[in-house]
Amino acid sequence: MSQSRTKQSVDKLNRLYSNEMHVHVTLEECRALEVVFSGGIIGSCCARDYFDDLGIVLSETHGVDYVYWDARLNRASPPYYLVRYARIDFLDELKKVMPEAEPMVKKRIEEFAKVGASMNPDRIFSELCFCILTANCSAEGGIRIQQTVGDGFRSIEQKELTSILRSLGYRFPNRRSEFICTAKGSIPKIMDALHMDDRMAREWLVENIKGIGYKEASHFLRNIGRNDLAIIDRHVLRFLLQKGLILKTPKSLSRTSYMAFETLLAKISEKLGITLAELDLYIWYLMTGKVLK
Repeated sequence: MSQSRTKQSVDKLNRLYSNEMHVHVTLEECRALEVVFSGGIIGSCCARDYFDDLGIVLSETHGVDYVYWDARLNRASPPYYLVRYARIDFLDELKKVMPEAEPMVKKRIEEFAKVGASMNPDRIFSELCFCILTANCSAEGGIRIQQTVGDGFRSIEQKELTSILRSLGYRFPNRRSEFICTAKGSIPKIMDALHMDDRMAREWLVENIKGIGYKEASHFLRNIGRNDLAIIDRHVLRFLLQKGLILKTPKSLSRTSYMAFETLLAKISEKLGITLAELDLYIWYLMTGKVLK
C-alpha cells in the first residue's frame, strides 16, 4: 500500500513538471525513501523547491508527514540528484517521554545557558575539554574527569593531566591531554569565536582546535547555551536506525553527511516544537534513561 501511494505521488509530480524534470524511486524501506530527480532542473537554483513539492505531495497522499533531508548532485552522464526523504510518523514515542523528562531537560538547558552567559574562560574551556574527552568515549567518563579537574584544565600541566586521565581509566590519556594542553594557547581566540553565530563558530572550532570535529564542536556549543546545532553521536544514529529513517549507521561522517543528518534532526525538532538542543536530550533520555550533558 505504501509503495502504491508513493508511486501515485511520483506520477503526479512527473505529470505536473513533465517538461522540467523526471522523478523515479530507487529505494523505499521502513521510513526511508530515496528518489532520483533528473532533467532540466539539474543546476537550477530552484531544484530544492521541487524536492519540497514532492514532500508535500507524499504527505498528502500518505496522510503522514514526509520531509526531504538530503540532496546530492551526482555529475554522472546524465547528471541527477539523489534525494532522501523521511516519513515522520513516530513522534508519539518521543512525546510520551517528554513530560517525565522535561524537568531534567529544562534544568540542563538552564545550566548550559548560565555557563555561556558567564563568559568565564575557565568554565568555558572546561566544557571544551569535556567535549574533547568524550570523543569515542562515554559521557559519564568525561563527567567524572571534569568533576575531578573542575575549572583547572587551563592551569594543569600536560604530564599531570595525563596522569589523572590514566588513573581514572581513561582510554586515550596521552593524545587527549596533548589536545587539551595545545588548545590552552587558543583560549583568547576561542572566546572571540563565541561572538560568531552558531555555525560560523562551529566551523572555526573544527578548523582550528585539534581533537574537535563537528560532533565535538556542536556538543561544546550546546553545553554553553547554543540551542540550534545537532550533536550526532552513536545514540542519535542508533535512534534514527531504530526508527527506520536510515538503513545503516555510518562508520564516519563527512561534513556533508553531518549537515544532512542535522537537517533531518532539525525537521524532527520543528515538528515537535522544540530546539535541537532539547531534542538531543530527549533522545538521550529515550535511549538511555538519562539526561546528561
